[in-house]
Amino acid sequence: MDSRADSSRRPGPLAGVRVVEVGGIGPGPFAAMMLSDLGADVVRVDRPGEDLRPTHAVLLRGRQSVVADLKSPDGLAVVLALVDRADILIEGFRPGVAERLGFGPSVALERNPGLVYGRMTGWGQDGPYAALAGHDLTYLAVAGVLDAFAGADGRPVPPLNLLGDFGGGGMLLALGVVSALWHARESGQGQVVDAAIVDGVAAMTAMHQSMLGSGLWPAARGANLFDGGAPFYRCYRTADDRWLAVGAIEPVFYDRFLGGLGVDPAEVGAAQLEAEQWPRVAALFADRIATKPLAEWVAVFADLDACVAPVLTVVEARSDPHLSARGVYAAVPDSPDLVQPAPAPRFSATPTTADTPAPEPGAHTDVVARKLGLTR
Repeated sequence: MDSRADSSRRPGPLAGVRVVEVGGIGPGPFAAMMLSDLGADVVRVDRPGEDLRPTHAVLLRGRQSVVADLKSPDGLAVVLALVDRADILIEGFRPGVAERLGFGPSVALERNPGLVYGRMTGWGQDGPYAALAGHDLTYLAVAGVLDAFAGADGRPVPPLNLLGDFGGGGMLLALGVVSALWHARESGQGQVVDAAIVDGVAAMTAMHQSMLGSGLWPAARGANLFDGGAPFYRCYRTADDRWLAVGAIEPVFYDRFLGGLGVDPAEVGAAQLEAEQWPRVAALFADRIATKPLAEWVAVFADLDACVAPVLTVVEARSDPHLSARGVYAAVPDSPDLVQPAPAPRFSATPTTADTPAPEPGAHTDVVARKLGLTR
């Protein structure tokens, strides 16, 4: 299946790149979605009888789908035929599973020496936990990140499954395979990309590790700059039981924030970064913000440029003026009730698009099989 011949049908900087995605959930499909959004031609190998569209309808956009039983000779033949023509392969099995199924890295790279073999796991390909199951929450817990997301009772609160699955997982894998593809194009040498969620999440703590090392992060939960300890970097409840997000770190924004609240700087003192004063100042801000509904505070800060914003729901965000102007969210073609995010980032010379909705599992099995020269 040589997609280079008709790559013009898929715009984007990765037009002509051929990707095989061996069916998985969460971060692997997200990485494949990003590659597809950027113009790559992605074929997903789905399992028989499995339909992930209720939860993955957006994640699976921009693909062709073939159904193959990976435990059967015919299914393996499909995967290997795709491998022979691919630039990138993505799989999300536990370590050793792809090898047992017959398309592990040694087999795939022997057949296609320039292949980039992307492996998406939670714990990585080695280490004491490598063979264990896990989910976003458990990876964040062990990586030392979940502890910082605590509710009023001290119980860690999952930040959805954004940080692990998609930030430290799928995005890390997408970056990894594109980087390895650059090397393969330059050298002709493929390689294995071991993308582990714990690795990616740990990489995202670089700034906080720096602050720990320099004494700027005392480590007591809720007493630090970015974890709700600082009164100028937290959320406050408004009179109508909504929330106002305040990120007025720099002095110029802090002064504008005080002005919007109508707070005399003398009330809070001149030392913004004196942590011992934070509880008193936070209580002052909370009392003041609780006197007005969210809409009034939005109007107050509309032109102050003070790093203050309303906390919107997922549904409300779709119609935010700024996000609407940039087209950040839009209805899926032919599915007006399903909303999807636009491809990101944006490119001036090779613009991208997400106009192909998730296919039904196996919708392209016959088409792909014929291109591969498979008769069964």
